[in-house]
Amino acid sequence: MTRHFLTIEQQSQSDLDLIYELATSPFDDETLKGQGVALLFERPSLRTRASSSAAVHELGGYATFFNDEEIGLDSRECAEDVGRTLAEMYAIAGLRVRNHAIFERMRAATNDRMSLINLLSGVAHPTQAIADVLTIADQFAKGDVHGLDGLEVAYVGDATNVTRSLAIALLRLGVNVVVGAPPGYQLAVGGPEDPTSIKGPGTLRQTESAPDAVKAADVVYTDAWVSMGMERETEKRRRDLASFRVDENLLKLAKKRTVLMHCLPAHRGDEITNAVLDSAQSLVWRQVFHRRSAMIGVLRWIKEESS
Repeated sequence: MTRHFLTIEQQSQSDLDLIYELATSPFDDETLKGQGVALLFERPSLRTRASSSAAVHELGGYATFFNDEEIGLDSRECAEDVGRTLAEMYAIAGLRVRNHAIFERMRAATNDRMSLINLLSGVAHPTQAIADVLTIADQFAKGDVHGLDGLEVAYVGDATNVTRSLAIALLRLGVNVVVGAPPGYQLAVGGPEDPTSIKGPGTLRQTESAPDAVKAADVVYTDAWVSMGMERETEKRRRDLASFRVDENLLKLAKKRTVLMHCLPAHRGDEITNAVLDSAQSLVWRQVFHRRSAMIGVLRWIKEESS
């Protein structure tokens, strides 16, 4: 059976547990020996491209990169034909796309011949969530993702695809999640990767106040206010989200041991200040390290390795 990694919500907890374990356990550098992995990026990336390529090579395979100008999903060529073409040459493809529905269209067009990995879509960023869970586990539970029960994580700002995937992953592990965002920027209900549909064991709370969101937080997380494709909304978003900037004063309202996370790239001075991002509380570079770990775990899981 072909395995796909498209959202956190679609994965069973046992599969997620295995991915977490495979991400950090010793691995065989011949898992992908002689095999290629296609990496198709509609949107630019630094960390996702670097971590994906590194993981494929470390597992013995080779990565082929395709950008939007070369492929032109649904402009130069329909997504179905792109999928059919790649499936003739690759067993695995990682895609960074605008429209999440492309994954299901490719699955149908290829009759599930090729494993698909969501490297980011408009509604989900599951590989980032895996990396973030591993980072939090390093900080608070000596690497044990099942030692996070009862932890408090606050997400502050625009509730993005990153928020959705991470919230589901954490809620399933018993972590309590608070999303602090103004009206219009909160979690949207419904669709793929919907944290509001998750029934524990962690709790989800939403608030329109940044101080309220962080008051009991062990982890404060934020993301860019102006994501790719939203550049025309820059000034409006800066006005709407100004009171949700993560700075030293906001972090003083949280616990003394609170740490800071950001999936990057950071727009320094907008959603976060230099003093916070570059502080000893910041875990952003550990998050970057675990982007590679996450891809190794997902690829090994796709190859049906056991721990």
